[in-house]
Amino acid sequence: MSTDGDTEPPERSDTNQGQEAPQSSPKDVCEQEPGSPQVHAAVPMPPGSKQGVVDLRKLNTEELRCIKPSDNTVNPFANMKIQDSSFLDEIDDRSNCAKCSKSRKYFCYTCYVPLPCIAERIPSLQLPFKIDIIKHPREIAGKSTAVHAAVLCPEDVTIYTHPALPDYSTHTNDVVLIFPEKGAMGVKELLHPLGPPSQKRPRPHLPFSKVVFIDCTWNQTRRIYCDERVRGLRCVELDQHETLFWRYQRGKPKTYLATIEAIYYFLVEVHNATATTPYHGEYDDLLFFFKFMYEKIHSQYDPDCLRAYKDL
Repeated sequence: MSTDGDTEPPERSDTNQGQEAPQSSPKDVCEQEPGSPQVHAAVPMPPGSKQGVVDLRKLNTEELRCIKPSDNTVNPFANMKIQDSSFLDEIDDRSNCAKCSKSRKYFCYTCYVPLPCIAERIPSLQLPFKIDIIKHPREIAGKSTAVHAAVLCPEDVTIYTHPALPDYSTHTNDVVLIFPEKGAMGVKELLHPLGPPSQKRPRPHLPFSKVVFIDCTWNQTRRIYCDERVRGLRCVELDQHETLFWRYQRGKPKTYLATIEAIYYFLVEVHNATATTPYHGEYDDLLFFFKFMYEKIHSQYDPDCLRAYKDL
């Protein structure tokens, strides 16, 4: 399923390299050969066949009709404060982007703006720091969850397509990179010098003003991470959360998050480490489109048979 409204399970994974990359040293990353293996969507076999994982594109119409959604899936968003997105189900037709005039469903994934028909109905967030997302030029924009952040946080999120990106090498003390390279620190370690929050200092000055996320497949990371404009940044990893992403990632653990998930969890962890009050869903709406598409996928396909949710 692409982020512009199509609902077919994807053929490859959208990855955030802050969490999509394995725990490797910079040398390991830079020496890895490019070329991502093809990944297939997973569905149950047709009736009478042994259940297994198959390529959805090879099923005929009758076999596709046999796929049944699960009715006992626990809602992972039940305790979150995410604005109701049910009105998106009422949109049947595509319309033109107000900027580029291209046909889209919910938002334009090249202009990073919502379509006029929903612009006044979706949430808009302000973040405590700026976020840059570096996208690989071969990453399919329509399948990237990074676009969700740019649409919902237009004042604070900027997406660049490599190699057109800022030179972060001159701002290494003020910018951090979410990337699990060898020696990467956790959020608590990053914020440790600040000390615990207090009533006199309810929101301490953060040791950074910008956070960079890489949006591409693992085999594409070497080109971006090894860029001299990026490689000198302090690296932070997020390894305490499991992904809900529906696109299967071959050989990757569940702690490798989709880009929008990594952005969300980083914000929550920073809040919990620096605020005097508990977290009350201030950034939950970042998952507005992610939740909608997750539920749409799960309403059409049995999650017990989707390969992304299997312990392989």
